[in-house]
Amino acid sequence: MNPITNRLKKCGIISINSFRGVEAFMMYTLKCPSCGRVFDPIGVNYLCRECGMLLEYIYEYEKIDFNFKNLKDRGIWRYEKVFPKIQKRVTLGEGKTPLKVAEDLAKKVGMKFLFLKDETLNPTNSFRDRAAALMVSQALDYGYNKIVCASNGNLGASIAAYCAKAHIYATIIVPKATHIGKLAQMFIYNAKVIEKGETLDDSLIFIEKILREGKIYNATAEHNSLTLEGQKTISFEIVEEIDVPDWVLVPMGSGGTIYSIWKGFTELKKLGIVKELPRMIGVQAEGCSPIVKAFFNEKNDKYYEKEASTQALAILVRNPANSFLALKAIRESNGLAVAVSDEEIMSAEKLLARTEGLFAEPASASTIAALSKLLNEGTLGNDERVVCLITASGLKAPYVLEAIIRRGKRIGFRKNVSVKLQVLKLLDIGVSYGYEIWKALGKDITIQAVYQHLNELEDKNLIKSVWKGRRKYYQLTEKGKQVLNLLETLILLF
Repeated sequence: MNPITNRLKKCGIISINSFRGVEAFMMYTLKCPSCGRVFDPIGVNYLCRECGMLLEYIYEYEKIDFNFKNLKDRGIWRYEKVFPKIQKRVTLGEGKTPLKVAEDLAKKVGMKFLFLKDETLNPTNSFRDRAAALMVSQALDYGYNKIVCASNGNLGASIAAYCAKAHIYATIIVPKATHIGKLAQMFIYNAKVIEKGETLDDSLIFIEKILREGKIYNATAEHNSLTLEGQKTISFEIVEEIDVPDWVLVPMGSGGTIYSIWKGFTELKKLGIVKELPRMIGVQAEGCSPIVKAFFNEKNDKYYEKEASTQALAILVRNPANSFLALKAIRESNGLAVAVSDEEIMSAEKLLARTEGLFAEPASASTIAALSKLLNEGTLGNDERVVCLITASGLKAPYVLEAIIRRGKRIGFRKNVSVKLQVLKLLDIGVSYGYEIWKALGKDITIQAVYQHLNELEDKNLIKSVWKGRRKYYQLTEKGKQVLNLLETLILLF
């Protein structure tokens, strides 16, 4: 028996026939991009045991027969020859997003060749679906039925959706700085949502406690190398469409996204598909730009943002876990790191929507803001081919709801949730029973309808009941408290 397979079997990770042949594990290793140590791809430990850096998959590229013309699958699974082997594939149709020719926007900013990689058209409206598909699939392969993910929004929504598809229990750890639209996605997919800390940095610390509770798969981007593998497919799709552009602009939070895009291009060069590589531009908000500051401070590659604030919550990270990787991608590509103000981001968001009909979240619009800034400075030539990564939809951001109100477009939100919201608020005050709740509601509703609402809320695990004598008492669950907070916030917006 192959020694790697033997170790896997002893660890209880696979049986002899679990994957598509033993050779699956002979085509790649895990390597630390910082200290250079190499590890066998056994299990799901993706952090270097020596320096704590996120490991990356390194393939035996000379042994891989890879050619775009021979690929048959759709979406990210077209590229499975350069994935770690996955047997139980979980997919919602992620990938194969359009690379749009932005003619009107290009004219507005004074360019000839501008492309938008529109990731808003993924199943949950963000680029994170690519990573979620691989991670949830691997969790199934290894026999996990619980997944935990620390996220400031998009990845949490993606993991929740793919776990729902795979019938796996999902726990999402979020900071207070998380857009309501993304929280709503997590709730609708029936994930357990736990709020910890002000920013993602705090949520990442708490996840260690969750992992000690038992056999739980860690699908956190900063802790899982499959994030890089899923997101590198963005580069593959760009090359399939237009070959290699001159520049690629990417929003930066923890720093892993820009490195995953760079990894995709470098792998295509190792596979002999391309000869040149693009220059990478990482973009952050001025109110939280630790990687940009580290880029300009050659003596220190790690910068901690003590005071951080930006409306681009998807990239609000004070102490980026993958700062080293982001800087590696930028410097190896002879690229740039740019910070833009919130005002520039919001202006860019409107410009993008009004020229190309593409509504992006603030973090995504930061790439358009940076593009305009660099063009005005003369850093970018107006005849160069540029791709801006649009990571997620603007419909996930809370100010969308405020905009709807300002335009006078009322929807029946209050009416639809009014009774259930009132019941939840009553139970938030204290334990109660059906007749008492009916009286408190003012008797404008039948008592039968009240019990119907109570049954529906209990079915959704928002409340729970217990018999005391001849009376059935109801009380809020932890999930019910979370939903009540979410609904009250939405009501305020309307």
